[in-house]
Amino acid sequence: MKIALTVNGLTIDALFADEEIEQVHLPLLRLLAHKQRSKGGRLVVFLAAPPGSGKSTLTAFWQYLSTQHDELPELQTLPMDGFHRPNAWLDAQGLRCKKGMPETFDRQQLELALASLEQPRPLWPTYDRVLHDPVPDAIEVTAPVVIVEGNWLLLDEPGWRDLARSSDLTLFIQAPAEQLRSRLIERKMRGGSSLEQASTFYQQTDGPNVDKVLQHSLPATITLRWDNGGLHTTEGLFTGG
Repeated sequence: MKIALTVNGLTIDALFADEEIEQVHLPLLRLLAHKQRSKGGRLVVFLAAPPGSGKSTLTAFWQYLSTQHDELPELQTLPMDGFHRPNAWLDAQGLRCKKGMPETFDRQQLELALASLEQPRPLWPTYDRVLHDPVPDAIEVTAPVVIVEGNWLLLDEPGWRDLARSSDLTLFIQAPAEQLRSRLIERKMRGGSSLEQASTFYQQTDGPNVDKVLQHSLPATITLRWDNGGLHTTEGLFTGG
């Protein structure tokens, strides 16, 4: 299936194999639907993944699929990016060069926002990729299933590892580091960087983040494995609800 999706405010063309949709995406969404019905309230799902793994595109596709099948409840994506510290704060702390690393996020505000998901229509921040700063209270949360997505949601470090208590189910995307490197460098070059600039940025910023996510994340309820051939999971994982 080829589909135009809105990801981070931009429209992109995405391609998903029919086999992958039938064997991975729809079974997973049906599992979430079952769990939401069993819970009777809002289901909070964490999706943790390294940079370059396509998690924003993936959740946008899941949102689309949830509107195409009557048996699936509405699904809403809540990016962790809205909890970036403002650039002014990063500059004052000398942390602008580390933007995107765990210490540049406001974890306390994220904890409060996760707690607010028990309310009927809480507000959630977003990240403006033109201003490169967070925008508070930009998203009204209304869906019965929400996917909170970000790099550090399952980080196995003090404070961070407690976040998972706010979720009903956790997902993790496992991906080969070298494939992530190629994707991230290509993405940086599409944004106007030279190969040298993109490679330097990967070495200084994206690369350490990729390694940290892959090597220092808590085990998830379900692990999805990504490679250039698409997304995979253990056969029969979703059977039985």
